[in-house]
Amino acid sequence: MTAPTVPTVPVVPTAPSPRSPLSPRSGAAAATGTVRTGSPDLLRSVFRQHAAGVAVITAQDGGRPVGFTATSLNSVSADPPLLSFTISTGASSWPAVRDSEYLGVHILGEHQRELAGLFARSGADRFGPPTGWATGPHGVPVLDGVLAWLVCRVVARVPAGEHRVIIAEAVVGDPAGEGRPLLYHQGRFNALRD
Repeated sequence: MTAPTVPTVPVVPTAPSPRSPLSPRSGAAAATGTVRTGSPDLLRSVFRQHAAGVAVITAQDGGRPVGFTATSLNSVSADPPLLSFTISTGASSWPAVRDSEYLGVHILGEHQRELAGLFARSGADRFGPPTGWATGPHGVPVLDGVLAWLVCRVVARVPAGEHRVIIAEAVVGDPAGEGRPLLYHQGRFNALRD
């Protein structure tokens, strides 16, 4: 009796990435000395190269609307429909986000650079004129003219350093706004270029 033949899987040799900290430095990184150890400055510098969509998160705080600009919005799961974003526990909107069951998530268009800047500015009257908004489902402030919006139910607030990762489930929304998305890159709000 002979042993069954077992198919073999070819092994492909791999080499360390030229950018790997475990491989010798070469090329531009070696010449300019740009390879650095992990630090807050390194993380900020790297993420300045990452173009992100721009959203405004809204909530109610004792009957008054609050909100802030977020570039950390992510889709987490389609089923159930979950998303996440982060907020600093030192942010003026944090108490409302901490205490609210429902939040608004608004995807901004390139025509809304000023609105993004307004909601990013500390001490600004974010819901005064010219901001257009109305009270939406579950009492959440819903902004006018956005590309899309959701009202979400908060399901978790996960500690992450001086921030919290908010995980929320979409319960109602409208994806039918017109226009192109606003992006955040190199510390500025930018239009999408073809």
